[in-house]
Amino acid sequence: MLINESGLTDGSTRTHQDTTLIRPTWIATLLGCFLIITIVVDILGNLLVIISVCRNKKLRNAGNVFVVSLAVADLVVAIYPYPLVLTSIIHNGWSLGFIHCQVSGFLMGLSVIGSIFNITGIALNRYCYICHSLRYDRLYSNGNSVCFVLLIWLLTVVALVPNFFVGSLQYDPRVYSCTFAQSANSAYTIAVVFFHFILPIMIVTYCYLRIWILVIQSRRRVKPEFRPRLTPHDVRNFVTMFVVFVLFAVCWAPLNLIGLAVAVNPATVLPMVPEWLFVFSYFTAYFNSCLNAIVYGLLNQNFRREYKRIVVSLCTATMFLTDSSNDGGRGSEVRGRAVPFNIQQQSSEG
Repeated sequence: MLINESGLTDGSTRTHQDTTLIRPTWIATLLGCFLIITIVVDILGNLLVIISVCRNKKLRNAGNVFVVSLAVADLVVAIYPYPLVLTSIIHNGWSLGFIHCQVSGFLMGLSVIGSIFNITGIALNRYCYICHSLRYDRLYSNGNSVCFVLLIWLLTVVALVPNFFVGSLQYDPRVYSCTFAQSANSAYTIAVVFFHFILPIMIVTYCYLRIWILVIQSRRRVKPEFRPRLTPHDVRNFVTMFVVFVLFAVCWAPLNLIGLAVAVNPATVLPMVPEWLFVFSYFTAYFNSCLNAIVYGLLNQNFRREYKRIVVSLCTATMFLTDSSNDGGRGSEVRGRAVPFNIQQQSSEG
């Protein structure tokens, strides 16, 4: 299998042939089908999440502001970078130029870092709601929650700016993507993995461990006056967001661990990483963007009910439009047939 690893770093010195590789056709077909499924489920699922929160009063709360923000982060990659990756798979190389490569890589990073920061924000929100309930309403008012989300996206953009100075956004023919080059700068890669993955994972883990401990303690305490105010809905909501976190960690851990190992010792580790493992880690990470909406539908009753209402409304509207068009066609057909009858009737009467 021949691979040209000269990344696409500028529009004038790289051609389509410089970013191609030779591999069996079935691999590209499999990756393309996998990506198409991811894009479709990502767009439909996350749109359902956003519409559900906007329509349902029970879902319009401070905590779900972060859920909507996370859905937006997942939508970003399905709208622009993933279709470009799909185009690259079809053409077996990058043919869209340097600017699209940089924008695609930037939006990919925006989605990834925005997702982990939003997941961290959700964990802190759940921690305050369950473990510090007396301070929650003041800390997470609607205005403050919006400000927290804006802060998350500001930090996300700031975290991505160094990529343009390091030159780490490059095309990788192994995964058909303009993405973060792990071997571009070892120190920067280590910093990225720590601050954008390991540290947020540690914070989220701490928050959820404290919540789990409180939930277990509340069930063991006999006297009701000493129990925290935890409703079954609160517990289900916490479990839902915990599953979202676990799936994100599982999907993104292989790629980050590979990046960390490569950054520590590029000359030794990079040749040892099998191509199939690298490709698998990337597309597993990509697949995470479509999972959250499925988790909400499976574990959260309010989201599941709203999903059904939205789907039923769309089906009803579609059937109504279809019936209206058919009725209009039949009406014009009846009117068209009535004209010669009237003419014949008038002529016979005359």
